[in-house]
Amino acid sequence: MCTESLFTRIEQSLTFGARTYPDRTAVVAGTDKLSYSELLSRARNLSDTLRLSGVVAGGRVTVYLDKTLESVVACYGIWLAGGILVPAHEALHGRQLAHILDDSGSDILVTESRKLARIDKALLGKRQIVEVDSSAGVGAVAAPDDGFVGGNEPAAILYTSGSTGSPKGILLSHDNLLAGTRIVSQYLELSDKDKIISVLPFSFDYGLNQLLSAIHVGGTLVLQRSHLPADICRTLHDHAITGMAAVPPLWIQLLGRMSPFRKMEFPALRYITNSGGVFPVDAIQTYRKLIPKTRIYLMYGLSEAFRSTYLPPDEIDRRPGSMGKPIPETELHVVKDGRECAPGETGELVHLGPTVALGYWNEPKATARVFRSYPGDRSNSHEVAVFSGDYVRKDEDGFLYFVGRRDTMIKTQGFRVSPDEVEELLLASGLLDEVAITSAPDEAAGAIIVAHVVPSRLQEFSERQLQDFCRKEMPRHMIPVQIHVHSALPRTASGKIDRKSVA
Repeated sequence: MCTESLFTRIEQSLTFGARTYPDRTAVVAGTDKLSYSELLSRARNLSDTLRLSGVVAGGRVTVYLDKTLESVVACYGIWLAGGILVPAHEALHGRQLAHILDDSGSDILVTESRKLARIDKALLGKRQIVEVDSSAGVGAVAAPDDGFVGGNEPAAILYTSGSTGSPKGILLSHDNLLAGTRIVSQYLELSDKDKIISVLPFSFDYGLNQLLSAIHVGGTLVLQRSHLPADICRTLHDHAITGMAAVPPLWIQLLGRMSPFRKMEFPALRYITNSGGVFPVDAIQTYRKLIPKTRIYLMYGLSEAFRSTYLPPDEIDRRPGSMGKPIPETELHVVKDGRECAPGETGELVHLGPTVALGYWNEPKATARVFRSYPGDRSNSHEVAVFSGDYVRKDEDGFLYFVGRRDTMIKTQGFRVSPDEVEELLLASGLLDEVAITSAPDEAAGAIIVAHVVPSRLQEFSERQLQDFCRKEMPRHMIPVQIHVHSALPRTASGKIDRKSVA
């Protein structure tokens, strides 16, 4: 395991690994793989190409690639060149890609010919294109003495869609990425023996951390492009995967009727993690029965601060609905009207620590609104806090529970209702594979609750049966007034349900 603690740049984990265990496999993609020394060599070649193309320290470089070996090479090649990584999801279309390029001010786009052929060249402007499938290696390019950045300097811009408007970029420093890597590696007890499956995109902070953590500890990252349950199960088994991270819809999909997960055994699977939404309690209990020796980590994180909490696996049977306690090196507060909330009281989660991002790229007003000083007593040396906009509550033992997003709470019949809570209750019926709760205006109630559902057995599904369950398990103000049946729900680039599109 990598034990150096004096890294100031995120790519130093790779150079350390290439020096310490050069022949160890770093990344696998299908039948292709790269050792640590090969990954560093290819990243250096790309770094030289980028410098010859005009990349300077702090220059933004957008990566638009499928999840392949080249996508990993591109990340480290950009950092070695002193640039700022701007990963664009592989499924984006031309206009969404153009927004990221224009908003980030990227002068260079790293892509490959097949993806480039699908894009209207007029949307790319006059920026430089580096095609990784056709660019030959270049001769050594001397690095300028001041060409490298690190520490609190920007390392990446991750674009997040949010609830309204165009995606905005979250600016992360080398220190942020290193802290997130160090902290997660610590509580997941990662080592060079780990083989981690990479299902999530690198444009998602949760997915990027799988890459950084695997390289940090000298492990192996196995890239998984297909999200079909059978393909994921095959990779888990054939590669003896020890760790997997996913979001709730994917965990639920793996328990579906068409998935072989229930029938297979995965003796090497040491841990799984969940973030990006509430993991339904009944699904947790099913996984506990199917993979009893696998440790389950329930986590909560903000893109603006990467990761905030985790629930130790030993607590999962006692507190399956909890998002846990603060991650190491982090301080969390639950506040309301400028004061700390008492146990059981709902308030906004405020995060202080080394993973707090630098702010939003070119969004000073939004940055000032979300990233600001915490006025109360604190033990953490970091002064800038993230005011999350998430409502949570804390129990007497200090464990946190997610209530809902401030900007998605539904005001109905005088009550504030969390869509997440309604969704979890509906999934507990056993009648549904997926559900998304939205609202519609109503003159009498202010708003009514609308449920968009994907039944487990579409032909046998009865709305009356679901309504009967709701009347038995929910107070009247939480019961959906409308139920819309779907065969599938739209997804965001990170695999979450796209509630904006559903609404």
